[in-house]
Amino acid sequence: MSKAKEATASTVVLNYLNVQNRPYSAQDITANLQREHAFGKTAVIKALEQLAEDGSIKEKLYGKQKVYFANQEQFSAVSEEQLKILDEKVIQLSQDLQKNQQACRDLDTDFRSLSSAMTTKEAESVAVDLKEECRILQERLDKIHESSSNITTVEKEEVYAHQKKYVMAWRKRKRMATDLIGAILEGYPKTKKQFFRLE
Repeated sequence: MSKAKEATASTVVLNYLNVQNRPYSAQDITANLQREHAFGKTAVIKALEQLAEDGSIKEKLYGKQKVYFANQEQFSAVSEEQLKILDEKVIQLSQDLQKNQQACRDLDTDFRSLSSAMTTKEAESVAVDLKEECRILQERLDKIHESSSNITTVEKEEVYAHQKKYVMAWRKRKRMATDLIGAILEGYPKTKKQFFRLE
């Protein structure tokens, strides 16, 4: 590796450890810097060893693994008042994080609900089918009413039974269509009148 690239790796690693100000293994540092800087593990280890040797960072051995962290002597001491302010900031940020996480969960729930709901085109297709079925039923009903022939009581009861059956089916489908239209209108940007005109 060239001297310039070695110096760059050392500078980047030192800045990273100073900003993060927490212990890391060479593997963790390599993984965290890989995307932005594309340093290999060898370059990172070389930089860490050089920085530890000249006292810019500290290293400690835990078992078989070394960990590296910023030299704490470079940082000024923090007063009790500053610690209190930082603790309050941490509490506030934690509360903000919880609120944001809850908002994300709520949005995710809404997204899943909307994703599984019927689309506007599907609902429009169902509404068209129901309207056509109602029209056919109405035509049959009109023919029965217009019929001039006398019918027997049995035929009359049969007609009433058919009518009752079709009216129940019509009401059920009308209720389904109304529910579908209501669901669509919740997310529809225009008025109900414009929806029925399909503008």
